[in-house]
Order: sequence, then structure tokens, then C-alpha cells
Amino acid sequence: MVSRIGMAPGGAGDRVPIAVGVILDADRNRVLLTRRPDHLHQGGKWEFPGGKQEPGESMAEALRRELLEELNLQVVAARPFLRIAHDYPDLRVDLHVWLVTEWRGEALGMEGQTHEWVGLNTLHERRLPDANRLIVTTLQLPQLYLITPDLDVYGEEFFSRARTIVAAGVRLLQFRSRSLPAGKRAAVLRRLAALCREYGTTLIINGSAEELRDSGAGGLHLSAARHLDMRSRPLPRPLLLGASCHNVEELSHAGQIDADFAVLGPVAATGSHPARAPLGWPRFAQLLEQQRRIPVYAIGGIGPGDLPAARQAGAWGAAVISAIWSAADPAAAAAACVESAARLNGACLRLPAQASPAPKRYR
Repeated sequence: MVSRIGMAPGGAGDRVPIAVGVILDADRNRVLLTRRPDHLHQGGKWEFPGGKQEPGESMAEALRRELLEELNLQVVAARPFLRIAHDYPDLRVDLHVWLVTEWRGEALGMEGQTHEWVGLNTLHERRLPDANRLIVTTLQLPQLYLITPDLDVYGEEFFSRARTIVAAGVRLLQFRSRSLPAGKRAAVLRRLAALCREYGTTLIINGSAEELRDSGAGGLHLSAARHLDMRSRPLPRPLLLGASCHNVEELSHAGQIDADFAVLGPVAATGSHPARAPLGWPRFAQLLEQQRRIPVYAIGGIGPGDLPAARQAGAWGAAVISAIWSAADPAAAAAACVESAARLNGACLRLPAQASPAPKRYR
């Protein structure tokens, strides 16, 4: 996006359509960034490469052309990742973000720009345009979002099981309980937050801001009813904000209050919401296509074997409850989900062939 965005602010009511490539390295732990020249719009900042869609070309074609012209890379496999509308004071953009996991070529600054492979865990240290912020947050989200069972007592058996589960690789855990007496929540949350910190797991509380502050957890998760009553984001970053959604209107509102992610469902029949009709994967995919503004986890009757279907439908990952907590071996079930998500990181749409600029190939 070296020159094209800087030269095309668009009309007062128009958004500039831009194809953006999130290019992951072979180990899926680094991403390619380029630095914008100082004299251009958002000059001096690092960004995910790409550029303006030209008339008559699809977004996939724009992605391939831009990355070839800008970085000498031929895109082989990619998938739609996010759709971000952002308003700068002097420019309104519509970012069509793709996750690129296979390409040919050696990365070169074809337009004189600096480029660098940057670790996912250090992206927050770079100065990026505001429109890129959601991309950074999403890349640091795990594909598995585990939710606790709804119990009226969280005793030693629960904490023993929770330890084996987070030790198996779960890195995002929501505490959700309507049955636990209010007077006992604080002690449970403090203990669970401490356990999560031992393993580098982020604890999200389906509760109040006071509980978040007192426990030292990493974020809040809002029910659909709660976030629909809000008009702005209720907590600062880097604390995470999740939102439960069941339709496109709720997904849209979650994006409007600047949530970091949403869960959408139920995809299948589930005991936690027996009265709610399941969406099914086709309808789930349709809803995401209508509102791809924030990363979405599929929820509702999801197990380790459902992660490929979730990814195929456009989800960032899966939110799981009983398939792990009620399994004969919860740690093994959690590990199976984590491993399945890791295997899917390279499962992207293979784009039609084009002339390769160099024989080297990264996978």
C-alpha cells in the first residue's frame, strides 16, 4: 500500500476498497510488514501490505497483483480473513483482509519500501495505522475459546480438571456461571485467574467490570442483551472484549462497540440453550459473509471434530464447553482441539495459477 492509498482518498461518501495480505511465515509465528514512506498518508508507520482494488478486478485478483507488484510474491493460497471499515480524518477505507499462507518468491521491496518479518507476539510494539489494529488483535487470538461449565460449586475437582486443560494448551478461557452464588464468585475468580496466569492463559469473565478489576483477569465477555444496551466500548485495551451474538444485527452491534471478537450460534443443538433453534453451518456462513467486521468463534454443540467445518464456514475458531469439560479425558480433548486448530492454519483457498516471479516456495 505504498503509493496507491496515499493518492486515492475517494469522494466524501466513498470508501477506498483495499486488498490487504496477512502473510505468515512457515512456522506461523511471524508476519510480513512493510513501512510506509514518510511523505505518504500514515507515513512512517508499519502496515500489512496490499493496495487499492482496480476497476474490473476481484478482491482476490487485487491481492495477487498488489503483492506481486509491491513485494515480488505470487500468492498461491489465501482465505478471506477480516473486513474492516475505518475512517481517517482525510481518508475512508474498506479493508478486505486475506490470510496468506502459501506463496512463491523472495520478499523484495519492489517500490523501495522497507519490509520485515515480525513476531506475532511483538506486533503491538510497532506503530501501525489505526485500521490495522483489529488485524493485530485477531492474530494474537487462539483458535480455541474454552468456556467453563455452569456449576453452583467450583471445588477441588473443578480446579484439578481446569489445570490439566490449560496445561494442554488452552490459551483463552471464559468463566461463565449463572448458578454460583454471588458471594462466592470473587474467590473462585481470583483462584482461576491465578491458575491461568501460571500457563499464560487469558481469563475472560462473563460478569462485571468490578469482577474483572478485582480478579486481575484479562477481559470481559458480554451477553447479547448486555452489549445491545451499550453504545461504546466499556473497557480499555489491551483488555479483551467478547460479545455473544445470534444474528447479523447483533454481530453488527458488537463491531460498533469495538468488541475484539464475537461468538455466534448455536450452530448445533445444545443443552445450554435448548430453546434456541440451531443455525447450522450454511446459515452460520451466510451471517459471517454479511458481517465480517470482527473475528467470530462458532459456538453450540462444537467438538474437536468440528474445527474444519468452522474454518470452512469462515470462523476464526470455535468456542467449546461440554466436548472438553465432559470428556472422559478433558486434557486429551483440549489437546485435540488445539492440534486441530494448528493443522488448519494452512488450510486456505488455492488461487488460480499465475506466472511465478521466482522458483523459491514457502509453505
